[in-house]
Amino acid sequence: MTDYNWPEPPRKTAVPIAPEGIPLIGASAFVTAIFALLEMALPALAGLLVSLFLCYFFRDPDRVVPQNALAVIAPADGKVIAISPVDRNPFEDGNFIKISTFMSVFNVHVNRMPVTGRVARVAYHPGKFVAASLDKASDDNERNALEIEMDDGRALGLVQVAGLVARRIICRVQQDDVLRRGQRFGIICFGSRVDLYLPADSKPTVSKGETVTAGSSIVAYLSNPEHPET
Repeated sequence: MTDYNWPEPPRKTAVPIAPEGIPLIGASAFVTAIFALLEMALPALAGLLVSLFLCYFFRDPDRVVPQNALAVIAPADGKVIAISPVDRNPFEDGNFIKISTFMSVFNVHVNRMPVTGRVARVAYHPGKFVAASLDKASDDNERNALEIEMDDGRALGLVQVAGLVARRIICRVQQDDVLRRGQRFGIICFGSRVDLYLPADSKPTVSKGETVTAGSSIVAYLSNPEHPET
């Protein structure tokens, strides 16, 4: 049986909002109020709808996280669009398993750590803004890559990828930060994807087309270093 816990203290607000969304929501609400005071009904209604959408988009619900030591959890909400062996991760050549999750504008866009570990390397790459659902987005689009080093020395690659609509990648962590499994580490604004690079002997537990939840869904299990065959 898998145990669960909170990676961060639950917040006491009824509708948790990612901090990055508060300025946009505030500006939209302010403009909406001006239109309302001027009795401009249609602009006020449009502003209200935009404000509500921004609240919905930047929602940031608390999540309980599986505590199996070998479990790798989803770093993003959305649909798994690819699971494939690859010969390179964002930092080095080798054998890896790549799991890509696509986030539409209707998904929660806050990203979470798939494992507990230290941020060993961070690399930002400017690029294009093709549709994030395309395979070439991993190499062509603007992206921010993290290498997460676990206590046993193994490392995972984690890449936030901008998309056709997404034009802002926010990474809240820096090199040498230590984070817990399920802890928030960033957000991508308005549609995007996250690529996860696992050791080749990992065992994916999800299928292409499956919907996953950041911080809660187990997407793979790492091999047991004491019993590699398990």
